[in-house]
Amino acid sequence: MRSLNVFCGSSRGRRPVYLHAVGELARVLASDGIRLVYGGNSTGTMGALADGVLEAGGQVVGVIPEHDFSQGWAHEGLTELHVVDSMHERKARMAELSDGFIALPGGLGTLDEFAEAITWLQLGLHHKPTGLLNTAGYYDALLRFFDHAVAERFLREEDRALILAETEVRPLLDLMRAWTPRQDQGWVPADGPAA
Repeated sequence: MRSLNVFCGSSRGRRPVYLHAVGELARVLASDGIRLVYGGNSTGTMGALADGVLEAGGQVVGVIPEHDFSQGWAHEGLTELHVVDSMHERKARMAELSDGFIALPGGLGTLDEFAEAITWLQLGLHHKPTGLLNTAGYYDALLRFFDHAVAERFLREEDRALILAETEVRPLLDLMRAWTPRQDQGWVPADGPAA
């Protein structure tokens, strides 16, 4: 992996453990020569991650919609900054520039971006590893929901297995590096193909 799209928050969260995980990810990305692609914002864990990668000598590419750019939220010290017209363009451009996706703890925007990336993978629109950095169990309830969706036959076990998750940075990156797409990747209803 040469480039990772990381989804994270415009807030820093309540507990220091979240920023600690951001710092660890920043150091690992820079040391492994993996370029960070993210939403281009200067605030929250987004800004902290970009700062950490840059301070460690890594490269950071931001993709920010015009609305956020005009509000003055863009990070000014990035390796590259792409200003796009919409949130839809932002997600598509970040996906084009990346070899995989990681979601850190975040709010609705982070969840939206992760859900779209994993849905695109489920549909076979991309074939890139997609994971959750489950810092301090932040995503435990979401992972239980995915298991519940399998039990209720709204999600196939094969598609649930697409969602990689670890509590620490290195194990998650190891999982992502070892991951290979299924040959039959594409959507099939959880209760089987239509008759």
